[in-house]
Amino acid sequence: MRHRPTALIATVAALAAAVTGALLTGPAEAATGDGTPSDPNIAFYGRWDRGNPSAIVPHFAGAYFTTGFTGTRVALKQRNAIDLYYSIDGGADVYLQNVKGTVSLTPSALRSGNHTLRVSYRVVAGSYHGDAVFQGLSLDGGARTYAVNRPARLLEFVGDSITVGTTTSENALTAYGWLIGERLGARHTQIAQGGACLVSTADGCVGREDYFLRLSSAATSPAWDFGRYTADAVIINLGTNDLAHGTHTTTFQPHYLHLLEEVRAKYPYAKIFALETFSKRFGVQTQAAVQTRNTAGDANVFYVPTEGWLTSADFTDGTHPTDAGHRKITDLLAPIIAAKL
Repeated sequence: MRHRPTALIATVAALAAAVTGALLTGPAEAATGDGTPSDPNIAFYGRWDRGNPSAIVPHFAGAYFTTGFTGTRVALKQRNAIDLYYSIDGGADVYLQNVKGTVSLTPSALRSGNHTLRVSYRVVAGSYHGDAVFQGLSLDGGARTYAVNRPARLLEFVGDSITVGTTTSENALTAYGWLIGERLGARHTQIAQGGACLVSTADGCVGREDYFLRLSSAATSPAWDFGRYTADAVIINLGTNDLAHGTHTTTFQPHYLHLLEEVRAKYPYAKIFALETFSKRFGVQTQAAVQTRNTAGDANVFYVPTEGWLTSADFTDGTHPTDAGHRKITDLLAPIIAAKL
C-alpha cells in the first residue's frame, strides 16, 4: 500500500507528458474518410501545393481530384470565389461560376449509397479563374469518403495555351491532353500555361525548360517534388511562342535538348513524345534534338510530325484549335502514345 502513491504519481506524470507532447506536435493526420484535404481517399492529379494541409492549391492546367463518397449529398469547402467543373458518378461535367464557401454539388439529393466525384478548377491562360483553394468536402452526417480506382498509368502533357485548351468550350477539359488521358484510361496532367515558351526570355516569356522543374510558374515557386508521381509518358508541344520573343533556330535546339534531358532525369523509364508544333515552327530543331537523344542511346524519345493533322477550319484564331480540332489531335495522337506504352 505504501508504494501506491508513488505509482500513482508516476502514472499522472506520464499522462501529463503525453498530453504535453500532443499539444506540442499538433493534431494528428486526417482520418481516412473524413473529407478533409489531407484525407488519403482523395486523389490529387497534377501539381498541387500541399504545404498547408488544410488548404490545397492546384497549379498549371487540368489539375483535378477524385474520390468516392457515401450518402446523398456532397459539397465543396471553398475559401473565396472560383469557377469549377465537377462530375458525379461519371456524369457530364457541370460548370459552376463564382462560387465560394460551402458549395453544394448536389442540388437534388442522390440515391443513398456509394458515389464518385471529380472536381477540376477552371483555368484562363494557365492561371486559375478565381481562388482555387480546396478546403475539403462536406458530407451527410455519418457519410464517409472511400478510395476509387486510380489508373496505373499517368500521362504528362507539357506546353502552352494550346495544351491548356485556350478558346475551347471547357478549357483544359476539352484540350487534347485531357481527352487523350480519358480515352486511354490514364491519369493525366497538363503542365501548361498560356503564352509559355520553351526558353525563358528577358521580356517575360515563361520557359517550360525552367518551370518544368517547379511547382508553378511563379518566379518564387519552389522545386516540384517529383516523388509525388511518376509519368509513364511525357508529351511536349512547345515552340509556338518562342519566335515572337526573340528565340531563333540556333538557340531553340540546344534548349529543347536540355528539356528532354531534364525530363529523362526525372522520369528514367517514361516514353517522351516531342510534337511538331501545329504552326510548324521549329520542327527541324525539335526533330534534331530528338535525334541527338536517340544517338546518345535513349530509344524512348520520339519525334511526332503533325503535318496534315489540322486545317484552317480547325482553329478559332489561326493558332488555337477548336473543340473539333482538339478531338482531331486526340484521334491521331492517342494511338501513337498507346502503341509505345
